[in-house]
Amino acid sequence: MLIREMKASDWEQVSQIYAEGIATGFATFEQEIPSYENWNQAHLTQCRLVAEESDNILGWTALSPVSSRCVYGGIGEISVYIGANNQGKGIGKLLLERLIIESENAGLWTIQSGIFPENKASIHLHEKVGFRYIGKRERVGKLHGQWKDNLLFERRSKKVGTD
Repeated sequence: MLIREMKASDWEQVSQIYAEGIATGFATFEQEIPSYENWNQAHLTQCRLVAEESDNILGWTALSPVSSRCVYGGIGEISVYIGANNQGKGIGKLLLERLIIESENAGLWTIQSGIFPENKASIHLHEKVGFRYIGKRERVGKLHGQWKDNLLFERRSKKVGTD
């Protein structure tokens, strides 16, 4: 398996994995796959990674900015999705470990995730790679007419933003 930078040509497979996450009902507030152009605009140009094996994308991760205000320029919001047939194989851990390195190389001092409480696998994954739980945003948004809570996890760099 190879962890590499995501290319625009990966979008078909990446979006299929994204659709699988949407279908779970506990991976994202999104209900439809955006066009590549809209997705591309919403995410940082660096720190986009895929896990690939035999030309098949197994999972992906990317960062989006948390705010347009310059003081938040060193903080990224994580998206991480693993294909339904590839979950539980350590792919998410490999992607996040590489994302941590790439995010520090890009000058980010904090990366964070908002996770639905019922997404136990994602919570466990984030804790496994050094994220800490920092709080719960109650009834932060609706999904299919139901209010949803979101748990906030973050990882602070020990290399960037320490001075």
